[in-house]
Amino acid sequence: MSFYEASVPNYLQILRGLDSVMAKGKDHFAESGTNLADVVEMRLTDDMLPFRFQVVSATHHSLGAMQGIAQGAFQPPPKSDQDYEGLQTLVKETIASLDGLGKEAVDFLTGKDMEFRMGSNAIPFTSDDFLLSFSMPNFYFHVTTAYDILRREGVPIGKMDFLGKMRIKR
Repeated sequence: MSFYEASVPNYLQILRGLDSVMAKGKDHFAESGTNLADVVEMRLTDDMLPFRFQVVSATHHSLGAMQGIAQGAFQPPPKSDQDYEGLQTLVKETIASLDGLGKEAVDFLTGKDMEFRMGSNAIPFTSDDFLLSFSMPNFYFHVTTAYDILRREGVPIGKMDFLGKMRIKR
């Protein structure tokens, strides 16, 4: 399995699921009269970051991870003030950008040295270990948390919505 195959198709599958889940959320909230400005601030619990952060982090730990590996360094995403529609656009743009990544260019990133930087702290990784032990787990965590917030608020979604279109044998 190549570096590309271990990352980009997975990101695309789950981000397309997130895109669909967010569309269903928008429809649900319109029907229920819930203000989307309130939705982006919703949290599962007080000590967790809000829906907005979860969506931004999902995009950051997918396309942003690929960009960070290419640059040799990855940092947390900048603070965002995007509204619900802006988050939907961010997800769509991330999908389009990931769709544009070529297999050879991504496979070239395997085995590279890189760092996760947070303030004055730096954690050294190889690109493979960063992707598989840090960034992908974070990606799935943030998408799941965004999904859970919407599900808790009554959006009619289920596991198959989260999974999106699976890549099955034909």
